[in-house]
Amino acid sequence: MSFEISSEQEMIRLMARDFAKKELEPMAAQWDRQGIFPVDTIKKMGELGLLGMMVPSDLGGSGAGAVAYSLALQEIAFHCASSAVTMSVANLSTEPLLKFGTPDQKKKWLTGLAEGSLLGAFALTEPGAGSDPGSMTTSAKLKKDKYIINGSKVFITHGQYADVINLIARTGQDKGTKGLSAFIIEQGTPGFKIGTKEEKLGLRASNTVELVFEDCEVPIKNLLGNPGEGFKVAMLALDSGRIGIASQAVGIARACLEEAVLYTGQRRQFGKSISSFEAIRFMVADAATKIEAASWLTLAAADRKDRGLKFTREASMAKLFASETANSSAYMALQVHGGYGYTKDYKVERLYRDARATTIYEGTSEIQRIVIAREVFKE
Repeated sequence: MSFEISSEQEMIRLMARDFAKKELEPMAAQWDRQGIFPVDTIKKMGELGLLGMMVPSDLGGSGAGAVAYSLALQEIAFHCASSAVTMSVANLSTEPLLKFGTPDQKKKWLTGLAEGSLLGAFALTEPGAGSDPGSMTTSAKLKKDKYIINGSKVFITHGQYADVINLIARTGQDKGTKGLSAFIIEQGTPGFKIGTKEEKLGLRASNTVELVFEDCEVPIKNLLGNPGEGFKVAMLALDSGRIGIASQAVGIARACLEEAVLYTGQRRQFGKSISSFEAIRFMVADAATKIEAASWLTLAAADRKDRGLKFTREASMAKLFASETANSSAYMALQVHGGYGYTKDYKVERLYRDARATTIYEGTSEIQRIVIAREVFKE
């Protein structure tokens, strides 16, 4: 792979960096401490086109593409990982509508999602169906011109604040993934309510909730794609989502590296800066190398997506390596801070907590290895 970042992509990256420095960095620690979902700030991100980057301009999006999206998301994550996962899921939620939506569905929802006037979420995971969507039990039964939905979803990013939710539910009698279908659910639909709000270790400024459906009536026109295509819709979303989480992980890792370099340059022991100690320098060198590799893996996957090529393997490789790198970088940064890194006085404490989720959501590291191996053996 060989490509250069275009001037337009670089401009988008710098715009995201400027926004993040001014709007996110000053408030990120407070949002984290208080568990605040920054509604107004997310709306500003939408107004800048950061929530609809894969949607063409004629449908309200910026049409910037996956490479520009990855670069922008890295900058957002560098300053606030919680806002980055909101950005990732919001962009992810536009893709099923873009590929499977009818003209009426696109007009009603996609344009608003792309412009940022609507916020989208994605609901796949259930209490008994995480890495195994085939064991999903949330049901959608057709009754005349409506589907009656019953069940629950868990760990739904900004589900409490989403206007539009991509829901995967079981419509057929087939076991496994063949009987799944996709739906668009609007906030406020009778029979749909927000359940438990999760109190998380990290990413505390990202809202995470349970969704509960009790005889929730959804018009048949809200079916996304054909009956039985739910798994296909979900996999499309997850492939793209993994580029987003890989980008988030790279941003977190870079923030860890910067904090480590700044602190070790200032901290003195035995009469000199600890950044002069070989043990510290080797740790920093290893982290910097892994971060660079993670960034290129992520951009390679994004580039394939932009060129219309299959990118399942590349997205899983990027997500696996970048998320593991974020965690090792966070470990390194906290370690070189010593006891100070274990206190809330330093940013690395938050980075350490935020990094941990990246190896879990959008498919665990173990699931990524299954996907990668499957693709390699298939080739």
